[in-house]
Amino acid sequence: MGEEREREREGEQEREYPSPMDLHPRARRLWTESAFQVLARARQLEAEGRDIVHLEIGQPDFPTAPNIVEAAARALRDGKTGYGPAPGIPELREAIAEDVSRRRGIRVKASQVIVTPGAKAIIFYTVNAFAGRGDEVIYPDPGFPMYSSLIAHSGAKGVPLVLREGTGFRFDPDEFRSKLTERTKLIIVNYPHNPTGGTLAPEDFAVIAEEAERRDLAVLADEIYKDFLYEGEFASIAALPGMDRRTVILDGFSKSYSMTGWRVGFGIVPERFASAYELYNVNIASCTATFNQYGALEAVRGPQDPVRAMVREFRKRRDYLVAELSKIPGFRCAPPAGAFYAFPSIQGSGLASSVLATQLLDEAGVAVLSGNSFGPGGEGYLRFSYASSLANLEKAVTRLKEHFTKGQAPATASERKGS
Repeated sequence: MGEEREREREGEQEREYPSPMDLHPRARRLWTESAFQVLARARQLEAEGRDIVHLEIGQPDFPTAPNIVEAAARALRDGKTGYGPAPGIPELREAIAEDVSRRRGIRVKASQVIVTPGAKAIIFYTVNAFAGRGDEVIYPDPGFPMYSSLIAHSGAKGVPLVLREGTGFRFDPDEFRSKLTERTKLIIVNYPHNPTGGTLAPEDFAVIAEEAERRDLAVLADEIYKDFLYEGEFASIAALPGMDRRTVILDGFSKSYSMTGWRVGFGIVPERFASAYELYNVNIASCTATFNQYGALEAVRGPQDPVRAMVREFRKRRDYLVAELSKIPGFRCAPPAGAFYAFPSIQGSGLASSVLATQLLDEAGVAVLSGNSFGPGGEGYLRFSYASSLANLEKAVTRLKEHFTKGQAPATASERKGS
């Protein structure tokens, strides 16, 4: 899938416009997030009277904590509905700087914090700030689909770094080094990882840091799942010696505080680049919704018990789902170390990922994502989000077992290929 998109992108660079009003080729280089496509199909089936178990969206099913809701509501009542400072309200930037400094063991100033309307903005800003046509950006495969989409849109060449189950979805150091060229400008890392739930070891961070320092490269560290770690302690690559001056940290409030619809994210940017990120906000969004930032401020400064309670519950769900998926013929599921996704191998089923994902939705009423929607490296896997109630997980498992005990016919050649 990624290679086909790359060929299409390169062809579009040479294509002439059919008319003066045709879209620029860069507009055709963007693609969507598959989770929303599957969600739309699932909603359509529900409108037709079907009962669907939603395990496709990475959205915590916990409500936003009442103290956070009240803080935003109070801000609305107090008239905090106008434009705010482009990089974020000072109180929130200071609170984030203090929290990041304490939790990651690095020294962060409030001036380095750029608050954005959702964390995806930091991906867009970073890719476009550091790379363009003729440059290369290394990103994980499988990985969050917006990495490759926004790299392509920038005009740069995406260079996928395959993550494999045999190493716990860590990368191979030699393979990583072989991907680096004189055109490499940016390295994207995401741990805990979406979609696999994998994490990196200290020696992995050391390899990236060594090459980034030697080649003077920027690193985008997507740490949005930092709180969802079930084994070991969270560590940021920015804490390694010298890496704070070349690492952009991506984080936000959607996952940890169950604030997906609030659209409040942030970046921790090396100080010399912060003004450029502020200008991106000015040009694209003006600012992040002011009253929502007061809710985010309460999230950082207020009690953290709801976060810890959610992570404890997710651990229980992870353990249940992994154990049950491993019992299904053709499935193999290693326990994810972080995030809230199970990424079982379905190679034993003999079906392509997209074929099986479609079958499970249409025939079993279970919405999951095809592994190859996260890149070619995800073929042979499915992604299950366990950010859903244990009752829903139990219902999904029951339906899966029923589906696989119906005596399914052997997969055809086209089903194995997904064509």
